[in-house]
Amino acid sequence: MKTSKIIVAAALTLLATAGAQAETYEGVHAPTSVASRAEVQSQAVVAAHGDNPYAEGANSGVQAVASTADRAVVRSEAVATAHNPLQSLDRRAFYRDQVPAQYRKPTVSFTRQAGL
Repeated sequence: MKTSKIIVAAALTLLATAGAQAETYEGVHAPTSVASRAEVQSQAVVAAHGDNPYAEGANSGVQAVASTADRAVVRSEAVATAHNPLQSLDRRAFYRDQVPAQYRKPTVSFTRQAGL
């Protein structure tokens, strides 16, 4: 009985090793490029000094923007926005995302009144 179990185990082991064959290693494949080493090196230098085609947002470099707005108008809008006391007001900072009434109307006036 004991020898039959050993024979059966050996047979199963042989079947398992025969069924678990891996791929054969064929080594490193030969290069199939027709470009010379100097051509590839010159292409690499051009690619290294060129723009990144995969860049997004801030990494994409300087972008040229064609604007039709007057410089003085844009500056005056920027100054007005910078002096707005409620510019950075975020409704999420308040209870139940509701801005209190005292913050809805600016209490500070930036206009000058002539004194009589």
